[in-house]
Amino acid sequence: MKKHVAVLAAAAAVASCGLAATAVAAHQNATVKVQAGMVSDIGGINDRSFNFLANRGLQQAGAALKFKSALRESHTAADYIPNIQRLVAQKDNVVVTVGFLMGDATGKMARRYPKTSFAIVDFSAKDKATINGAKNVKGLLFKEQQAGYLAGYAAGLVEKQTSGVQGLNGQQIISAVGGQKIPPVDHYIAGYKAGAQAADPGITVLVAYSQDFIDQAKCSEQALAQIDQGSDIVFQVAGNCGLGALSAAKSRGVWGIGVDANQGYLGPYVLTSAEKRVDVAVKKAITEVSKGTFKGGADETFELKNDGVAMSPLSTALPAALRTQIQAQVDKVKANIIAGKVKIPTTV
Repeated sequence: MKKHVAVLAAAAAVASCGLAATAVAAHQNATVKVQAGMVSDIGGINDRSFNFLANRGLQQAGAALKFKSALRESHTAADYIPNIQRLVAQKDNVVVTVGFLMGDATGKMARRYPKTSFAIVDFSAKDKATINGAKNVKGLLFKEQQAGYLAGYAAGLVEKQTSGVQGLNGQQIISAVGGQKIPPVDHYIAGYKAGAQAADPGITVLVAYSQDFIDQAKCSEQALAQIDQGSDIVFQVAGNCGLGALSAAKSRGVWGIGVDANQGYLGPYVLTSAEKRVDVAVKKAITEVSKGTFKGGADETFELKNDGVAMSPLSTALPAALRTQIQAQVDKVKANIIAGKVKIPTTV
């Protein structure tokens, strides 16, 4: 009888341990219920570039994780903090802020709301002066210079053509219109200039800044001035404002290059676009919060190696044989960049 009781006790102990282990495993694998929102930069989601893409990533995360996403659009810098506060007040436990210019507001709000997870596009969570050690912030960074380099290399190869391509004037001049002179903008332009000069050492690259990310007329004015100086390929790096630069290129019968998203939908005059896959980065960050793997106080960098940046397909307005030839050369350059064989500047 005593032996029988001992066996039962041992079995109960084993079962108890098994239940405890199962409970621990369940806790480790438990998902966090996510409610996420986003605060746009002043360009708004109609920029068809990085605010637009960030919102798409938010919506995709909402569909996958079954939450209703919330968007707060900023019209001035004064909107940043109130918009973040509104998201936190409605119980959003993940807040995505979009753009380098939102660094200060994000740092302040992250320190005020330490239980909320923040992901900021284009700003480092390791910035001591601004984020100031907030451990609930993750920076979503991109090697824009790599995408810019590929677009510039393609532009340089096109510029070398002496016949068979419409929209070229033979002057070996291309250009870029940036918004404000901030690191993400200059990364693109620095890469673009270096890539173009690698493909065509005799090329001239004009650079101007509109000091604006919204007013399309300002970017159009800069682009028209560049075209008057001989530019026949215009790269826009100015969000919603930059759409004006592309419109100017179209009106003058020259080529344009889009930014962040594939802007080839505007027409075949868009030679290509330098892509930054903000949607992928935003969705990934929100998903990490739901899985309990989100790491604040750190950055994640998206680049060619992990498909975080890219060059869009070349325009079908190029002759087919030339398009194939240029794409093959760009693909070789891409492989060399991934292999670390190409050093790309990040400043203009």
